[in-house]
Amino acid sequence: MPHWIIGYDITDPRRLQRVYRAVLRHAFPLELSVFLLTGHESDKRSCMEEISSLIDPNTDDLRCYPLPARGLQERIGKATLPVGIHWSGLPVEKNSK
Repeated sequence: MPHWIIGYDITDPRRLQRVYRAVLRHAFPLELSVFLLTGHESDKRSCMEEISSLIDPNTDDLRCYPLPARGLQERIGKATLPVGIHWSGLPVEKNSK
């Protein structure tokens, strides 16, 4: 199943909260304004349409990037999920000391 990274920069705090809640209905949060969406093209389109209806295109920024199906996926730093929980859509945590 395809994966996309969705990120945004919203200038108004009220709009920011509405956008955040809308994206949560479609995607998994990786950072405060960066999400991983796993689904078909129609899922991505539905998410982007909903978010687009909430933003101000003159002041806000919304981006969506496809992830390659067989590309390198790594993370550095704090684990996204607690130790012992592995989601196949995210890179597995390497042994930590």
